[in-house]
Order: sequence, then structure tokens, then C-alpha cells
Amino acid sequence: MNKHIFLVGILGMLTHTSLAQRAPKELSDTTSSNHTDSTTLLPDQSLKEVQVVTRMPGTRRVKGALNASLLTQSELFKAACCNLGESFTTNPSVDVSYNDAATGAKEIKLLGLSGKYVQMLTENMPNFRGAAIPYSLGYVPGTWLKSIQVSKGNASVKNGYEAMTGQINVQYLQPEDDQALHVNLYGNTMSRVEANVDGNVHLSKGLSTEVLGHYEDNLKEHDSNKDGFIDDPQTRQFNLQNRWFGKTGNYIFHGGLSLLDEKRESGQTNHSGVLSHQEEPLYRINVNTHRYEGYMKHAFILDADHGTNIAWMSSASMHLMDADYGRKAYSVNEKNVYSQLMFETNFTPEHNLALGASFNHDYLGQTYLSQPVKEKENVVGAYAQYTFNLHERFVAMAGLRVDHSSEYGTFFTPRFHVKWQVNDILGLRASVGKGYRTVHALAENNYLMASGRQLVIDKLDQEDAWNYGLSAALNIPIAHKTLRVNAEYYYTHFGHQAIIDYDSEPTKITITNLNGKSYSHTFQVDASYDLFRGMTVTAAYRYNDVKTTYGGELLRKPLTSKYKGLLTASYKTPLGLWQLDATLALNGGGRMPKPYTTADGTPSWKEEYPAFAQVNAQITRWFRKFSVYVGGENLTDYKQKNPIINASHPWSDTFDPTLVWGPMEGARAYIGIRYKL
Repeated sequence: MNKHIFLVGILGMLTHTSLAQRAPKELSDTTSSNHTDSTTLLPDQSLKEVQVVTRMPGTRRVKGALNASLLTQSELFKAACCNLGESFTTNPSVDVSYNDAATGAKEIKLLGLSGKYVQMLTENMPNFRGAAIPYSLGYVPGTWLKSIQVSKGNASVKNGYEAMTGQINVQYLQPEDDQALHVNLYGNTMSRVEANVDGNVHLSKGLSTEVLGHYEDNLKEHDSNKDGFIDDPQTRQFNLQNRWFGKTGNYIFHGGLSLLDEKRESGQTNHSGVLSHQEEPLYRINVNTHRYEGYMKHAFILDADHGTNIAWMSSASMHLMDADYGRKAYSVNEKNVYSQLMFETNFTPEHNLALGASFNHDYLGQTYLSQPVKEKENVVGAYAQYTFNLHERFVAMAGLRVDHSSEYGTFFTPRFHVKWQVNDILGLRASVGKGYRTVHALAENNYLMASGRQLVIDKLDQEDAWNYGLSAALNIPIAHKTLRVNAEYYYTHFGHQAIIDYDSEPTKITITNLNGKSYSHTFQVDASYDLFRGMTVTAAYRYNDVKTTYGGELLRKPLTSKYKGLLTASYKTPLGLWQLDATLALNGGGRMPKPYTTADGTPSWKEEYPAFAQVNAQITRWFRKFSVYVGGENLTDYKQKNPIINASHPWSDTFDPTLVWGPMEGARAYIGIRYKL
């Protein structure tokens, strides 16, 4: 009979093996080995199989100078995680919120600022630009994710000049991973169903391919607050990706193609009982999207001992969208081409040099209210980055980019990061750097067309901002376990910025250049501790002080919470058969745009919105080849009472579904199954 020895806390021994696992049991965080040491065995004795089990943290810090964390599948599977936008439920740093109550557009917020200032990468290549921004969080199915890396502050200059508040890099499942076929089925009480499949085949020792498939649909309309508008857009999406890996000698290749087809319908289902307006047509929103992508990476290892290699990676995408927001018609044909050539070497184990050149092409052919709007930009650039690494105790990384834009001329991007591991308990990081961003105001903010207000867009400058950061990481031994504490402060201030002004005029939304100050102060502290075997608790608090000048007045940024508190608990039974996860999020209140006075003399809405709490919970049962998970979201059943302003008059200039600060859907339950063949 085999002897099973369960050990907890042998993290270093199991790092590489655990990373290769998909999820407990199937993803089980376990390794097994058979070892026989003849020098220590007595006659007629032999060792049986020994199984060593440990639980890897689902989120862990990344080595190096950057303040970065890695979210693995074990973290992502703690919640429903149907797509990228739902992957940050348990993350204290990243917020995901709706942009409006009609289209379902969502955005990430990092360091208190819009997701536009977070550079989105898929496997270290810039992606989801322009018209893709409002809905891109739904373009990456959760089951396709292998990991997500979140970097705060200005990131490396290797990936461009756009990261102002951070980077989010998505790592997909890889063709060269262990050969397997996975199927995932999901459904919730809001009539949303999903089917996902991914599988890879090793055609030969150095050649493998992979297919990723996704389908989702909302089968039924819901209007829980009886305002006559659908709470959750009817979204039908087909998503398919084919990826390849090849290796021969010192040459490595990655490449793939993907296509996405999405139909999004929303708007009025009835006239909400207002008889005097029943002669008006129903207000409807239709957004049809077709997206095509292709990429390739070539790497040549010149000297493995010194990490010397040269690589070339390129990507191309076409994003086609036709949308109707009531009587407003908008269409866009967006094309992007990106290419980068890189060289990297280690002179010694302590000294690293990276050099590169890049090219980016953006073209947007748009039609808005029957008027053509064309935007085009070519940017060529080069960078150099030097890293000094003294045994991970002291790491300094300095980088400089120079880029030339066909629209904005030549500009420089300096960035510096430093890490000092004072001792085994305390690690310190600091960073400073600049970022730039070209604004495609109509494409990036097309969800604003759902508002009855007039959308006014001025001639906009290129955005630029400085970001400064300080952070401390502590690993404090307590009762034979480790209390992990992180504290950080970031300050971002803009020189030029495109601001969305809700305040100046009640019947207009103006996107205009900053005329005054705009900044963000963010302070966050979080702590994680293993209370007992299998039980991990994380607590976090973040304070945001985000202000921008609107109409000559410095005001708190509207629809931005002043603070956030997060408490998560995760428990897995000793044999890894059951897992229970729960999250409590407390979202602080914030400022609403300045209200206007209605005909009866009352304000259109309150000047502040309140704090609110949400609870999510999930139970997972692991079997040999599959797992079943059941959960609930927003179990406090908290909803923004009237997310759509003047819903009974959708054709008026005071109709506005874009002032969303809280959840629009109440409590909902879901069930899913993950199966491995």
C-alpha cells in the first residue's frame, strides 16, 4: 500500500511543477515522484511512492524591478471568470466597471484612472486599441487564459510608450503545453450561457498546434427595475483562435490567427407605462462587430549561456463595427499593424542590455451621423534598456525610447525602476517615467453616443503624463507561516489630457483638451496570510484622490470611487476535493457630474453617490477528470436604483445611460463544469 506524505509550505521545491498544472486535481498543485536511493536502503527494503502536496498562491509577485503581480489559473478559477473583464474579482488593484447602462461597455481602472491609460498586451504585443477598447474585456474568454500579469506604474520601454498607469499582459494557453482537450460549460440565472473548448496536438517533437473556441449567448431579456430598458445587453459572440508552435535547433516560432463575431442588442423593451409617449418608436441599440487578428513571433538563440537572442514579432488586426444608438449611426473600419525587432544579451550575470526598434500603424475609417471621419498615424521608434541585477537583491532598470509620429513629431520616453531587497523580510521598489497616448476620441468613446446629450469633440492633443511610484513588500514570519504585506503609493500627473466633460453643460458631453491641472494620488495596502492548512485570507484597502479641471474648476473626477476595501477567503480541503472561495468588496462613494434643475425645480440627481458592498461566493468540487463549480455574484443584491437618467424620454437631450457608478444587476447564481479529456 502506497504511503502518502502531505507536506505544506515547500514552495521553492515545487514552483516549476506547479506552474505546469492547469487547476487543482486537474489543476491539482501536486507532484509525485518515485525515488530509490540504494546507498541508504537496508536489505529487502524499498521506498514506496511519495506524494508531496503544497498549495501555490494564486497571485504572486514577479521578480525584478517592476512592481508586478502574476495571476495564475488557480486565482482565476476562484470566480466565474467568464472573460477578461471578470478576471479581477479577487484582485485588490484592478477595478472593472460599466461605462454605461445600455451597451454593456466596460473599462478597467488602475491607480484610479481609466483603462485607456493601461497598456493592454496579449503575449507582450500591444492589442485592443481604438474602437475595441469599450468592449475588449469581453473579447478574451476566461478559459483561454493561462495567466495575467499586472504591472503598476510606467512599465518597460520594450513594449512602447503608451503605459501611463501600468500594463496588463494576457498569456493564453500555449500549443506546446501538455497535450489535452478541455471543455467548459456555464450558465447563470440571467439566462447567459457559454461553451468553451480548447485543445492542442503535438504533431511532432518540435511542432504543435492548438484550437480555442468560444460561444456565448443571452437567451432572455431582463428588466429588473422596470424602467423599460434591458439590464444586460443581449450579446451573442463566436470567438475562434488557432495557434502554432515550432522549434528546430536554436529557432523558435509562435503564430496564430483569430476571428470574432459579436452581435450586441439593447435598449427599450416597452414604453414603461408612459402613455403620452407610446407613439414614439422604441429606443434600440445594435452593435455588430467583426474582428480579425494574426500574429507571429520568431526567436533566434545566438548564445544560450549569455541569454543572447534576436527576435522579431509582428501582429495585424482589422476591427469592423456597425452601430446604431437610437437614431445615431456609427461605423468604423480600423486597421492596425505592429512590428518589433529586438536584441538582448547578458554581458555578465549582473548586466543585461536590450535594444529594439518598432513600427506601429493605425488607420480608422469612420462614419458618424453620415459624416466621414478618418484618422491615420504611423509611429517608428527605437529603444535601449539597461538592467543591473545583483542576485535579485538590488535591481536597477533604466530605459529610453525615441519615437517619431506622423501626427505629433518626435518625442522621448524615459523610464527608471529600482528594487532593493533589504533582507529576507523587506523589499523596496521605486519608479519614475513618462508615457504618451494618441487619442481616437470617437472610436474609444463610442458608447457615449447612447446618450441623448450632444457629443462634442474638440481637436485633441497627444496625451502625456508622468508617473511616480513607491512600494514596499514585507514577508513577516508569524507562527511558522508568512504574513505577506504590500504597501504602495503612486502619483500621476498629466501635462496634456483629453477629458470627458459632463459638468459644463447639461445637454452636452464634450471631449476637450485639459486646461488646468489633472492628477491622481493612489495609496494601497494589502495583506495575505494562511490562517491554517488550506485557508488563505487576503485583505486590502485603497484610497484614490483623482482630480481634473472642468470648466476652469478643479473637481474630483466623476464616477470614481474614493476608496475600495476588499476581503477574500479561500479554503481547499486537504485532499483537494473541495474548494470554497468568497469575496467581500466595499466600494466607496464618489462625485456625480453636476446635476441640472428639472422643470419642477428639483435636481436631476444627487451630487454624491453612496458607498456599497458586494459579496461573491463559489464552491468547487474537483474530480479526477472534471470539476463542477456553483456560485453567486452580488449576493447583497445591491443595484443602482436609476442607472438610466430620464429613461421614460429616451429621445430627449436629457436622456443619459452613461452615468453608471454601481451594479445594474441584482443577485445572480451560476453553475459550470470544466472537463478534461
